[in-house]
Amino acid sequence: MTDTAVRPPVTTRKKTTTIARTERREAIALVIPATLPILIFSVFPLINGIVLAFTDATLRRNVESNFVAFDNFARLVGDTMFWESFRIGLVWSISVTVLQLVAGMGLALLLNADLRLKGFTRVLALVPWAMPPVVVAIMWKLIYRQTGPLNAIVSAFGGPTNTDWLANFDTALPAVIVVGVWVGMPQTTITLLAGLQQVPMELHEAAQVDGANAWNRFWKISIPSLRPIVAAITSLNFIWNFNSFGLVYVMTEGGPGGRTMLPMLFTYLEAFKSKHLGYAAAMGLVLVVFVLILMSFYLWSQFRKDKD
Repeated sequence: MTDTAVRPPVTTRKKTTTIARTERREAIALVIPATLPILIFSVFPLINGIVLAFTDATLRRNVESNFVAFDNFARLVGDTMFWESFRIGLVWSISVTVLQLVAGMGLALLLNADLRLKGFTRVLALVPWAMPPVVVAIMWKLIYRQTGPLNAIVSAFGGPTNTDWLANFDTALPAVIVVGVWVGMPQTTITLLAGLQQVPMELHEAAQVDGANAWNRFWKISIPSLRPIVAAITSLNFIWNFNSFGLVYVMTEGGPGGRTMLPMLFTYLEAFKSKHLGYAAAMGLVLVVFVLILMSFYLWSQFRKDKD
């Protein structure tokens, strides 16, 4: 058989090449609108922040910035206030993430049950998620103040009546954690509820026939089915919580005495209150690297599970 019998005609090859080029151009045209916002609002500010981290830039007028190499990072190593805020950020992130998971799982199981007004209840569960963070922060500030409803409830059970929960050194961080759980719980609940609805009912019915109670069915059927979803939502919640800023800023501004000073809030105050823009950029870069390490660990663990 000759080559001319095997190869397609020249006109066919040219037509195929032209179609492939057209498809590539169309794909690029579709990708560009989605890529430009990422470049403008994410990549370019990140590059600018990395450059600022190696300078002594400030927000003061008529002051030129100079390249200082690693001076900002050397100063950051001995900044006990920053590392204290980092510790508080870890306490906040871990506490809120774990409590969101526990509360969200309980609410998801409740919403997955065959209850009356199930649709209306699911809408109510989304209310904290739908409210603007500033409104949530102001609402909870009113609840936590000395004349707020929380003290009225506590006093009804014989507790103290004049506690300012956000100004007290012992209660400020726990009070803020409660609000963080309340705000983020709907997202976790809806995600877990979607996962629960994907579990075949036949598995539960078969286990029930075999004599398994509700607790055993939950641990032996629901949890294994939800494990990938739990891993994903927990990792994302931890990253989001660690990067929290607006809610705590409106409620406490990091007080009292720095007890609720999250690392992102500390970085903001260093940049826009102390006007040390370069030093704040170094803080931000350290936090970005920490988050990237967490994301890399999560992606690696997911890839390893998929490979197994």
